[in-house]
Amino acid sequence: MSLTKQEWLALEKKAHELRKLCLQTTQWAGSGHIGGGLSVLDLLTVLYYKYLNIKVEDPQWEDRDRFILSKGHAAIAYAPVLCDKGFNDPEMLKTFNLSGSKMGMHLDSNKVVGVDASTGSLGHGCSIAAGTALAARILGKDYLTYVVTGDGELGEGSNWEAFMTMNHYELSNCIVFIDRNHCMIDGPTEEVMKLEPLADKMKAFGFNTVTVNGNHIDELCDAIDAAIARSKEKCAPSCIIMDTLKGAGIKDIAGDYHCHYMALDDDTFARYNKQLDEDYAERVARVEKEAK
Repeated sequence: MSLTKQEWLALEKKAHELRKLCLQTTQWAGSGHIGGGLSVLDLLTVLYYKYLNIKVEDPQWEDRDRFILSKGHAAIAYAPVLCDKGFNDPEMLKTFNLSGSKMGMHLDSNKVVGVDASTGSLGHGCSIAAGTALAARILGKDYLTYVVTGDGELGEGSNWEAFMTMNHYELSNCIVFIDRNHCMIDGPTEEVMKLEPLADKMKAFGFNTVTVNGNHIDELCDAIDAAIARSKEKCAPSCIIMDTLKGAGIKDIAGDYHCHYMALDDDTFARYNKQLDEDYAERVARVEKEAK
């Protein structure tokens, strides 16, 4: 167990606040990729509020850790994190993806402070991550690169080229997260394009690979701690496969690929907010039961 009970509860509280803000942003925008945003929000919370070595007052600090959201459509969750953290004005969320806004459906690193790479066209983020990790090695820098790719995104062959590169150069300073929510826009991944046995494939590509419950904060932290410890040596890169639920936290849509992109009327928004509160209560109860 990586966390004290107090740390775990604090991260659960923050994740809950961010899920609510993600839902609110979806309503302000009129629609959004809420399913894949919610599946990855626990990881975003853990990285930005526990692990990333960054400076809000100096977002271009050259020694900062790099974070790349390859599944760029999850910006509906990422933008609230960047605003809550202090990189951007929270008022910007009210215009998310609206005409004239700096915050588009996929975040532009030239317009949104704190974004290390513009993503959206799937399959590019892991290649960028390989580049930033290799640059750190060449420059003698200690920063880490964290990259999140979606499981549906793995249908893009460029990801596998990037994985070969990471393994070839032994980029243990790059940690790859796969958001394994088992869904993509057209249906379950195993019906659209089979991925299993995914862990075996990543191991065959040379990665030190673990699979965790990606919506369980303490499990995530255990896996990240182990990957960071390995990053000190030049060795195989790390892959953390996060078994998650699309739409995690909202029982009406959890695990349903139809929530990939949604619009919310007032009644639905109110119902989903209530379900997020209920989910948070269950998560707090889990901490009370499992924390030491």
